[in-house]
Amino acid sequence: MIFSRFRLLLEMVRFSHTLFALPFAMLSAVMAWTTPVVDGQLPRFDWLDLAGILCCMVFGRSAAMSANRIVDRDIDEANPRTARRHLPAGLLSVSSVVVFALLNSVAFVASTCLFLPNRLPLILSLPVLLFLFGYSYTKRFTSLAHFWLGAALMLAPVSAWIAIRGEQVLQNPSDLSPALLLGAAVLLWVAGFDMIYACQDTEFDRRARLHSVPARWGNSTALRVAAVCHFGMVLLLVLLPTALPGLGWLYYLGLLAAAVLLAYEHSIVRPDDLTRVNVAFFQVNAVVSFGLFIIATIDLYCC
Repeated sequence: MIFSRFRLLLEMVRFSHTLFALPFAMLSAVMAWTTPVVDGQLPRFDWLDLAGILCCMVFGRSAAMSANRIVDRDIDEANPRTARRHLPAGLLSVSSVVVFALLNSVAFVASTCLFLPNRLPLILSLPVLLFLFGYSYTKRFTSLAHFWLGAALMLAPVSAWIAIRGEQVLQNPSDLSPALLLGAAVLLWVAGFDMIYACQDTEFDRRARLHSVPARWGNSTALRVAAVCHFGMVLLLVLLPTALPGLGWLYYLGLLAAAVLLAYEHSIVRPDDLTRVNVAFFQVNAVVSFGLFIIATIDLYCC
């Protein structure tokens, strides 16, 4: 019974989708470990730092997704596409999801203690959680909700960098520039694919008076804006080696492959044919994030 309930909770938060943001958090960590600090020394690799990043990613995302399902349960029930989700379908009770969200929130904050004596992650943990929770309300008042979600995932690489570099970031704010470039690319990447995903709910969102780019300007415009976002993502990643000289030709080769995959993503989704949105959203983007992480890591350590 307990195992079955836990499995349903993991299904509800789509635990496997943690893989979307995790590779960029890990890439930021690799970048931080391979970039000298002011005195020319490399930061010391610590298994506790790695464990802290993994735990914060898992618990933070699970807390945010649980809160989102609680806040949106009435909307999900009214939307035919989401009516079978766990809360509207009655597979889980609201109280159990609230407890799950609270436990994950506490675990997220506790996980930042793994970075001590670096206190910045612990200090920033509550503001980060509040920002993550805030996304659930954005589509009620702004069409820019996609960019809030992107900013939420942007926090993953930026936070990983801060967790490893610690006081170095306070002493030299420009030290954060590689993570900010990577984070900005993640923001545009997520905003773009979230717009594509939101095209499935355009008519429902209009009836429910919810805000999104597709609901306000239509699917054709939304897909064009998404393409611009992904083009901007690629440009930012092209600029990343200017802030992180350790990246070279192998990284650019991987980035070219990622750009081709993003172009493919846009080629299979059209305003009048959304049947392959899930392929674009789940499969292509998972390959993009994991592929860039693997290629960039090999380039930083081996080339």
